[in-house]
Amino acid sequence: MTENNKNANIITGDETFGEVIQKYPQVIPVFFQFGLHCIGCHISAYESIKDGAAAHGVEVEKLIEALNKAVNEPKKD
Repeated sequence: MTENNKNANIITGDETFGEVIQKYPQVIPVFFQFGLHCIGCHISAYESIKDGAAAHGVEVEKLIEALNKAVNEPKKD
């Protein structure tokens, strides 16, 4: 595995919204793009991304892919 893609799938969907948002704040716009306004929701600390996305009718795999893309993009200065 190369250095460039070693973290390619760092988010699996089993994490809670809160965990991912706290660790990777750059994913917030991705959640908004998928219609998931989880920031500040009391359930975000307990509900997994997979469960929350499914409950809101979001295609889980597409969301996970977009989240990982956001996490793995080089930071812009």
